[in-house]
Amino acid sequence: MYLKVFKEDVIDGLLKAANIIPAKTGAAYLRSIWLKAEGDMLQILSTDSNIEFSGNYTATVTEEGLAGVQGRAFVDLVKKMPAGEITLRLEEDGKNLLIEQGRKRYKLPVNEATWFQNFSDFPEANSVYWSGDFLQEVIEKISFCISDEDTMEAIACLSIKPMEDQYIEACGLNGHQFSMQRFLNDELHALLPEDGILLQKKYLNELKKWLGGDEIELNIDNKRLFFRTGDKREVFTIPLSYYQYPDYNSFLSRLGSDDVTKLTVDRKLMIDALDRLLIFNTDNNRCTYFTFNGSEVELASQGQEVGIAKEYVDAEFAGDIEKIAFPTRNLIEILNHYQSEKLTFILTGTEGPCGLRGSDDPEYTVIIMPMKIVEETYYSEEEV
Repeated sequence: MYLKVFKEDVIDGLLKAANIIPAKTGAAYLRSIWLKAEGDMLQILSTDSNIEFSGNYTATVTEEGLAGVQGRAFVDLVKKMPAGEITLRLEEDGKNLLIEQGRKRYKLPVNEATWFQNFSDFPEANSVYWSGDFLQEVIEKISFCISDEDTMEAIACLSIKPMEDQYIEACGLNGHQFSMQRFLNDELHALLPEDGILLQKKYLNELKKWLGGDEIELNIDNKRLFFRTGDKREVFTIPLSYYQYPDYNSFLSRLGSDDVTKLTVDRKLMIDALDRLLIFNTDNNRCTYFTFNGSEVELASQGQEVGIAKEYVDAEFAGDIEKIAFPTRNLIEILNHYQSEKLTFILTGTEGPCGLRGSDDPEYTVIIMPMKIVEETYYSEEEV
């Protein structure tokens, strides 16, 4: 292998490749970045055995070949080199990669080429295009409600499912919170299998880092979900999961009952009040108590070591519930994912699911479970 490439052409791809590989643990194959010189391109590949990244970048190739180098060391070196042309050359015995720039010389050991395993090819047929920034937004709005525990199987996954009304529902659930973003995309709707797809949360953060604001190409096979940049230079793939996703309509439908209680408040005023009340939460008492009183709602929080806090927020209220409690930090996080000036809490009971909706977020719904009030200052957590 012998080629020349400009640092500024490959550094972004190298950084993306380095984001995927494990830093210290795992087999040497997984800690490697693979460099493949072919035609007039340098292909950069990396994997953690689940996620796969590959990118093609312009290079002057004198001799084609393949080399796997210690990923972190190689990327750190290139990152610290000045802009300009870099020469990469594999020694004749294939044991070291020589890296040269001007009078600078470096040598990195090379892994056996037989360790390299071919990556999954992007399926060309029936691919669809999607907005990269919209997908980032969907991940942001849903992932905070997905369980962090891989052992939780389906509820550690993002669910994307086509519905009969031509909408697509992206959902996340962790046992005490649920979020759903509905949207329209006819081509994606046709591509998705009838039961939808599940993507583990641990892959979503890396996908979000890779995504830009530009349009992306997307496709699915029976094992993986594929993403490709519009210029077809980079491919990012993640495995699909095959668990049975819970039927969330059983509790979502309760928000449409005639006997629900509704509370409408100014979102920013509520966030500001909760942020102050959070100071008075403790490990043993981490909720805010809502007491309803006509045109305002009383918010109270207290902790044995920190004291008592009480605030009043103007509100529109209709219903029979007198008092309810929510975990303060969770509620703040939820409110920050909305754009609407006014938000409506749809309360199905003091221990039933509470949905939040806003006029400027018409297809976005988050459900949070209230805390069961046992005594004035004690509570236990309920699950969906």
